[in-house]
Amino acid sequence: MNWTSYAQWLLAAICCGATVYAACAAGLLRRSAAAGRRASKRRAQAVPAPIGAVSVLKPLCGAEPRLYENLASFCEQTHPCFQLLFGVSSAQDPAIGVVRRLQAAYPHCDITLVVDSRVHGSNLKVSNLINLAEHARYEVLVIADSDIAVARDYLQQVCAPLADPQAGVVTCLYRATGITGFWSRVGALFVNEWFMPSVFVAHATGSCEFGFGATLALRRETFDRIGGFEPLKNCLADDFWLTEHVRRLGLRTILSNVIVATDVIESRFAALWQRETRWLRTIRSVNPAGFGFLFITFTSPWLLLGAQLADAFHADGAQPVARAVMTAVTLAGCIARLLMHAYATRGLRAFWRDLPLVPLRDTLLMLQWLAGAFGSHVIWRGARVPVTTRTAASGAAELDTVKVLEVSDGR
Repeated sequence: MNWTSYAQWLLAAICCGATVYAACAAGLLRRSAAAGRRASKRRAQAVPAPIGAVSVLKPLCGAEPRLYENLASFCEQTHPCFQLLFGVSSAQDPAIGVVRRLQAAYPHCDITLVVDSRVHGSNLKVSNLINLAEHARYEVLVIADSDIAVARDYLQQVCAPLADPQAGVVTCLYRATGITGFWSRVGALFVNEWFMPSVFVAHATGSCEFGFGATLALRRETFDRIGGFEPLKNCLADDFWLTEHVRRLGLRTILSNVIVATDVIESRFAALWQRETRWLRTIRSVNPAGFGFLFITFTSPWLLLGAQLADAFHADGAQPVARAVMTAVTLAGCIARLLMHAYATRGLRAFWRDLPLVPLRDTLLMLQWLAGAFGSHVIWRGARVPVTTRTAASGAAELDTVKVLEVSDGR
């Protein structure tokens, strides 16, 4: 067997792996959708009893699109006792006006605006959270990014697992909607048809090494045991490292059944590319091995290659079984990818509208993965930020920079 044959068989194995991944992801998306429907029915009948009062910490920076609507969803919670803490670092931040509107529209809510310019480290988001935490009064803390919207029973649902003493932190996945045209729709597919199913597959195989800024809920006692936000003040991927510190206490990370909503606002290709490559390089910085195997999750290019391999085996003439297998694998992969798209899409109209984007989305992901593998910087709010990491005494990955930056999970 020559090197060409070895390469063909290696590529054929990768194509098979991509098909298996797509089939697993489609099945898990379907199961998640069914579980969500069952949970909605149960919630209509009985809502979990709250385990305690909740302080919600919301770091803000600028007036994002739909910021008022997203924050208002937190003001309409059915939880009997909670406070909302909104933090900015500048008295000129336009998000202040949005919070003032909320205070006027929801006078019954315990809403506190914290304007504090103190900087505690290289991560401005964490600095904001450190300033907010000083005003948190209650025994359960929920940290949530500014760009998500939630259902009315969100706080009760995400905090309920914390009744288990072995539960350390609860986190949520999120579903995206593109709100600014073509490229934002492509960005929503990144979340709905790559990020979310890849987390489901990892979780199904036993991995709990994740944490998402859409929601991080934990008990005050746990928060104090990890040293609060202080160990994260110079960290890239602070959401991940908060959950990692909790796991090192021997406590579990819980992936909630609640899926929150978020918006993709990038209207230009360049902005979308920067955001998504930043996300992928952040993954590389905290989990290099996992990042290395992400190539198997970009299904469409491998399906195209599988079809070409089937033709190559046919041209060989001596490998009819190999041709039949590759043809079946490619067909099964196409069906699985269509099912992934169907289960990740809401409504028939959206399914057909975005179906032509699926090959573009998968191919773009592969190119971004290659860029993430070899790049050493990300672009954040116009600044070029190094992502080379080192292992700190705390075990976290710190930015090798003294610049003051805001770094989130990549949305």
